[in-house]
Amino acid sequence: MAKVELKAPIIEEIKGHVANAKAAVVINYCGITVEQDTQLRKKLREAGVVYKVYKNTFLKRAFEGTDYAQLDKVLDGPTAVAFGIDDATAPARVIAEFMKNVPTIEFKGGVIDGTYYDEAGCKLIATIPSREVLISKLLGSLQSPISNIARVIKQIAEKKSEA
Repeated sequence: MAKVELKAPIIEEIKGHVANAKAAVVINYCGITVEQDTQLRKKLREAGVVYKVYKNTFLKRAFEGTDYAQLDKVLDGPTAVAFGIDDATAPARVIAEFMKNVPTIEFKGGVIDGTYYDEAGCKLIATIPSREVLISKLLGSLQSPISNIARVIKQIAEKKSEA
C-alpha cells in the first residue's frame, strides 16, 4: 500500500472534525506525563471537545481552504489540536483550567468562529463562560427586577387589605 493511501484516511478524519467544529485550539503538549495527558483528554471529552495529536503536515493539508488555515503559522514542533464541536470556547477554557496545574503545556494559537487568536487571545477566550452559563446569567438578571416588582405589588396589596 502506498504512503498516500495510508495518509488519506487520517486527513479525511481531520477534515471531518474541521467540518463540525466551531473552534480549534492548538497547543504544545511537551513536558506532560502520560497520566496528565489522560486527565486532560478526559476533561476535554467530558466538555464535548475532540482532542488529538496529528502530524503538522496532515493538519496543514486538512486545513487548506478553511478558516483553520490561519493556524498554519503555528504548526511546528509537537502539536495537539482540540476541536470544539458544541461550544466554541470549551477547548480554550478546559485547557486553560488544566494549565493552572500543569504549566508545561502552552497555547500556540486558535481559530474560534473564524477568527485567529494567538496565545494571549486564547487565554482571554478561556475566561468567557460557556453558552449555558451566559444564558442562565442573562435570565437571572432579567428575572430579578420582575420578581422585585411582584414582591412590591404583593406588599402594597397586603397593606390595603389590612387597612
